[in-house]
Amino acid sequence: MAMVCLSDFEAYAKKYLPKIAWDFFAAGADDCSTRDENILAYKRIRFRPRMLRDVSVMDIRTKLLGTEISFPVGIAPTGFHQLAWPDGEKSTARAAKAMNTCYIASTYSTCTLEEISAAAPSGLRWFQLYIHRNRAVSQQLVQRAEALGFQGLVLTADLPYTGKRRDDVRNGFCLPPHMTLKNLEGAFEVCKMSLLDPSVTWNDIYWLRSLTHLPIIIKGILTKEDAELAVRHGVQGIIVSNHGGRQLDGGPATIDALVEVVEAVQGRVEVYLDGGIRKGSDVLKALALGAKCVFIGRPALWGLAYKGEEGLQDVLRILQDEFRLSMALAG
Repeated sequence: MAMVCLSDFEAYAKKYLPKIAWDFFAAGADDCSTRDENILAYKRIRFRPRMLRDVSVMDIRTKLLGTEISFPVGIAPTGFHQLAWPDGEKSTARAAKAMNTCYIASTYSTCTLEEISAAAPSGLRWFQLYIHRNRAVSQQLVQRAEALGFQGLVLTADLPYTGKRRDDVRNGFCLPPHMTLKNLEGAFEVCKMSLLDPSVTWNDIYWLRSLTHLPIIIKGILTKEDAELAVRHGVQGIIVSNHGGRQLDGGPATIDALVEVVEAVQGRVEVYLDGGIRKGSDVLKALALGAKCVFIGRPALWGLAYKGEEGLQDVLRILQDEFRLSMALAG
């Protein structure tokens, strides 16, 4: 079957992944209204295309905190890549490197940070952090990531507790016995995830800054008030995100929240977005509304499920081609 667009990869993943894995990746919180709204919101946005603009040559490169990537789509942090493909995050890292873009590796990876960095030594990688009740665990992870050449630290701010994802509850979701959260082995019980620290505040950004020289990017911001606080606390980037609609159901679609965040920061920090990107034209809409780059979560997992590193490269290539075409057609 010809893989022409991202929904082809979604259909393949749904057909061939074990149900418990598909349900985990697809899950949204409660009624899934925010998850679905992330996608629907793009369909309401219309271009005002301009004609006769000489689009014979286009440059789709951009920079993330000074490092060039080939086009403005990176790979968002998602957990448990081995559920999609045996090589897990190693394949993800290799695909990102091959496409010259940024991969944000999750705290909840099924490969170690060492394995991920060895898989694509010169790739642009950021590390996503959840702060655990045992701060020493988080401190050690941050320092390991920096020592291994990760170039940014992404603090996820929207998960003091895990949202209620009904299918995961029904399925009694748990990692299969042969899979572990390699970076947290022995640190806590995988199936409970109850050791996340719900007492984290803005002041903890100062603590993180004391541990590392890496730039800190905060993920999960949806309002101008929090965007302002993020800038005030010295972060260098903001990812507008609602965790793929997996946390608070009833929040805004990320593309709708983007505008007020961009307005609030006034260019003082870079603003990125994840959630709902399914076509190259979605990428263009996000950039037109002020995002520097977007990140894909579920589509990356669908690519892995299709053909590992090669499948993920296919997904990225399709988005790249569609984005270039949309740019040209919009003038």
